Amino acid sequence: MDKRLTFNEDVENYDKWRPTYCEELFEDIMAYSQIGQGKKALEIGIGTGQATRPFLNTGCELTAIELGKDLAAYSKLKFQEYKNFTVCNTAFEEFEYPDDSVDLVYSATAFHWIPEATSYPKVSKLLKTNGTLALFWNRPFVARENDELHQNIQSIYQKYRPANTKIIENDTERYNYILKTIQGYGFRDVVFKLYHLTRRFPSADYIALLNSYSDHRSMPSAAKEGLEAEIKEAIMNFGDVLSVYDTIDLYLARK
Repeated sequence: MDKRLTFNEDVENYDKWRPTYCEELFEDIMAYSQIGQGKKALEIGIGTGQATRPFLNTGCELTAIELGKDLAAYSKLKFQEYKNFTVCNTAFEEFEYPDDSVDLVYSATAFHWIPEATSYPKVSKLLKTNGTLALFWNRPFVARENDELHQNIQSIYQKYRPANTKIIENDTERYNYILKTIQGYGFRDVVFKLYHLTRRFPSADYIALLNSYSDHRSMPSAAKEGLEAEIKEAIMNFGDVLSVYDTIDLYLARK
């Protein structure tokens, strides 16, 4: 099964627990792109619309692409009051739209699902000259060296889903790679910015959040159940509150 389709399995849980993005991020994109009434925007991978309403509120004509059939239907219903909104249930690779016709293309924690050799060239074809590309990702981080609960959770993960890769909170290597990739495909005036947020969850809510992620949902059922049970117990042993530290990386560029 295509991992992208795991998001389509429990749409309401995804919509409830996936984080939205900070107001400052949207303000920065609006200021850079000057998107508004009379202009066209394209969202790649709408999901359930965690990053959609601020753009609709500008009055621009927004077309959203979503591979998951149920996610697309959910978002269509969620934003039905907006006359400037269209959802296309298709993969970006198959999406058809006139070249040189879009003022803003953006993607919220989704662009990595598209092969690089397809994604950037196709965006460039769709954008008008001086049109804006806005890419951003939310990366939740649950490790603190001085936090015993987070260390316990990391050991539980190593038990059920061992990994040699250490997750880096401020991943400068990743940031530089994306910046160089954007420039390598001919985009200019590249801007990079980080935002930091903190969320707090009781154990049951944190397990619900985990079930909105493809790598968690795709685990073998026995391992998934054991992982969830031990994480839930660990959080309850520490007052039933877990802090999640979000790092959001934003990249802006012009065609």
